[in-house]
Amino acid sequence: MLDAGIPGLTLAAIAVRDEAKARASVTLTGSPVFTDIASLASHCDIVVECAPAALMRDIAVPTLTAGKILVALSSGALLSNMDLVDLAREHQGQIIVPTGALLGLDAVNAAAEGVIHSVTMTTRKPVKGLLGAKYLVDNNIDIAGITEPMRIFSGTPREAAVGFAANLNVAVALSLAGIGPDRTKLEVWADPNVERNIHRIEVDADSASFSMEIQNIPTENPKTGRITALSVIAALRKLTAPMRVGT
Repeated sequence: MLDAGIPGLTLAAIAVRDEAKARASVTLTGSPVFTDIASLASHCDIVVECAPAALMRDIAVPTLTAGKILVALSSGALLSNMDLVDLAREHQGQIIVPTGALLGLDAVNAAAEGVIHSVTMTTRKPVKGLLGAKYLVDNNIDIAGITEPMRIFSGTPREAAVGFAANLNVAVALSLAGIGPDRTKLEVWADPNVERNIHRIEVDADSASFSMEIQNIPTENPKTGRITALSVIAALRKLTAPMRVGT
C-alpha cells in the first residue's frame, strides 16, 4: 500500500536479510533501497518495525538516535527496553505504538487522563496460533489435542510479553494506553472452536465504563490478524493527513 502511494509518504527502503530473494518475492512500482536494519534510519524519516521482538533494539536504537519516528509493532519488547523512550526524548525522536489488532485505545487513552479503576482483557485464539509459545513450552502445557476451550494463562501483560512474545503485543499496547503492564489483568484461552483471534476488553473508570470485543481474521501467519497491517497504514496516513479523526 505504501508502494501504491500514500499522500506525503514514499516507500524509501526495505530491510531484508537476502536482497536477491526479497527482490524476487515482491513486485514494486517504486525503487526503494534494499538494505539492512541498521541502515534504515539513514534512508527514512519513519521506520516501521514489524520484525521478531528480539530485533527491536537493533531497529529502534539507530532510528531514535537519528531523531526519526519508530512505528513499533513489537510493543511487548518495549517493556524490557523502556530506555528507548528516554533515547527518543533525548534525540527528539518518537515511538508510535499503533492500535494494531486491538480497538478502542483512543477511549482508553482518554479515560487515562482521569482515573481508571480497572482494565481486564480476555483473549481467545485458535490452537494453531498459540503452538510453540515460550510460556507453553516452559510450563509443559500441551494444547495440540484439546477439544474444549482451555485457559492457558492468567496474569499481567508484562508477564505475557515474555511468554507470548509473538501473540500478545495487543495486551501490552492496551496496558500502555491505560493503567500500565502490572495493573492490567489478562487471561489467555486456547479455543479449538474458534477460527479468529478474539480480544474482549472491559474498562471501569471515573469517566466511563465500557466493554469492547474484536474478532480478527488471521493472516497466513496464524499469530497475527489482517487488521494489524492495516492499522499501521492508517497510523501512517494520520501523520500527513490534512484532517485526523480519532484521538
